[in-house]
Amino acid sequence: MGLRFIFMLTRNDRTVAEAAEHLEIALSLGVRHIGFKDVGLPIEELKALNSKIRAKGATSYLEVVSLDRDSEVASAQAAVRIGVDILLGGTRVDDVLPVVKGTPIEYYPFPGEIVGHPSVLEGSRDDIVESAREMAAREGVHGLDLLAYRSPLDDISGLIAAVCEAAQKPVIVAGSIADPERIAAVKEAGAAGFTIGTAALDGDYPSDGEGLEAQLSAIIRDVAELNGHLSPFAKKNLDRAFSTFDDHWAPRVAGRINNMLIKLAKFEGDFTWHFHETEDELFLVHRGRLLMRFRDREEIIQEGEFIVVPHGVEHCPVALTETCEVILLEPATTINTGTAQDNRRKEDLAMV
Repeated sequence: MGLRFIFMLTRNDRTVAEAAEHLEIALSLGVRHIGFKDVGLPIEELKALNSKIRAKGATSYLEVVSLDRDSEVASAQAAVRIGVDILLGGTRVDDVLPVVKGTPIEYYPFPGEIVGHPSVLEGSRDDIVESAREMAAREGVHGLDLLAYRSPLDDISGLIAAVCEAAQKPVIVAGSIADPERIAAVKEAGAAGFTIGTAALDGDYPSDGEGLEAQLSAIIRDVAELNGHLSPFAKKNLDRAFSTFDDHWAPRVAGRINNMLIKLAKFEGDFTWHFHETEDELFLVHRGRLLMRFRDREEIIQEGEFIVVPHGVEHCPVALTETCEVILLEPATTINTGTAQDNRRKEDLAMV
């Protein structure tokens, strides 16, 4: 699973009054991890947010910012009533685990010492790492919520990496992430995800436009690039591609889909009778007319039509026009002459 971007409907550790409006924008952009705090809105409004998140197939998060035992337990109980997928934050594991036990909620507490509001992570690196190790070892703790960039320590990347190593469970990095460099550092350190709330709502993230949609689009793009989810391919124009070569019965590779190749070829006259032992072939006529001879019949394929030739079936393509432009879809192992020996056999194919 790639790095998770969790959009928090929060500013300064409070769910914002415009959360429902912001949620619609996030869902329309395909954000699939969305959270809120347990303070800022009434529980009924938080329930409504959660229902919309879940209805769109997204994962919901509630992050606890309570600083005393009773408030933290109340927050965990609220998470159960709201029905969120993941409970983030809090430090009183012994008090919260009985509350979420038996529910489908996953629990990610804060390691280390959390103080103030907005929350700050205090303590030495060793103390935070040891806290992470102890918390992650508990049954019922599914991961950790690390306020890494709310720590005064110098080497934040090293802290994240050390906590990930100690926990051996997913680590979400929360707090004060507002640029692609920090997101990249989070991924490099081995974290499972990160949260952004205030930075996106305040327009602090580098983007090509203004407003929340531009902010979220920029974050989604940067995360997709880090996760290797951006396509390096642009569209191809078939007329232009076919115009780049003139030789016949010499397929060019135009693209690849898993182990299948998209090939372009120009046919002229008759080819050789042959079959392929294991590969099926698709012939789609782009320009001209194609005759496909079989031992029991003949098929004429017009422009915009295609025919599939199963493996093991002997066939002989014939161009009925001076030149017939054909798109082929077939496994990468396919040799154009199949089992036949012919001087038009092509094994090393050029790209187009």
